[in-house]
Amino acid sequence: MNEELWTKVDDYLVSLLTSPDDALDAALADSAAAGLPEINVAPNQGKLLEILARMHGSRRILEIGTLGGYSTIWLARSLPVDGELISLELESKHAEVARTNIDRTGLGRMVEIQVGPAVASLRNLVAEEVEPFDFIFIDADKEGYPEYLILSLQLSRPGTVIVADNVVRNGAVVDPASSDERVRGVRRFLELVAAEPRVEATVVQTVGSKGYDGFALLYVSQ
Repeated sequence: MNEELWTKVDDYLVSLLTSPDDALDAALADSAAAGLPEINVAPNQGKLLEILARMHGSRRILEIGTLGGYSTIWLARSLPVDGELISLELESKHAEVARTNIDRTGLGRMVEIQVGPAVASLRNLVAEEVEPFDFIFIDADKEGYPEYLILSLQLSRPGTVIVADNVVRNGAVVDPASSDERVRGVRRFLELVAAEPRVEATVVQTVGSKGYDGFALLYVSQ
């Protein structure tokens, strides 16, 4: 088993189970042309996010980490006509590319992109006492995951679903002596999840075109 085979399987499943999508293809192409890092979710993972959010009946979605708006588009497509998605992005250049990509799909009226450090944006949302979110997707700097979790819980309600990407780190998550701050951030995040009585959670390992990783799936029960 290797990444070449995983990628072939991904390609087969995507070709079989998703329809050609010019808007999503353009979002990837424009992001690459603008020099954005190619760290967006894979198409089948994007479809998973859309299905999860739709199954949950989400009306308000929070995304931490916009990049070029690829996952944002998948998530926004799950929303009803009166739904709302707030996406947080550190880099103004990334936000500009994302804005163009999202507007191209006709979903722009549903999506607000807030530019700046995610922690500051999250604290502002908490201070504004915004309506709790139904679905939260965390896919940003791994060092920030612990604080993103703490603040996301303040923006949640019983029934909120939280998905956090890239928490297996090619298996490095099992190393308590790791000097990689991304691994240390993910481990601390998972420790906080395990100690949080309001949350039920699991982690699903994944392989595919993005290599070996996994995502955490949290349900806020109280």
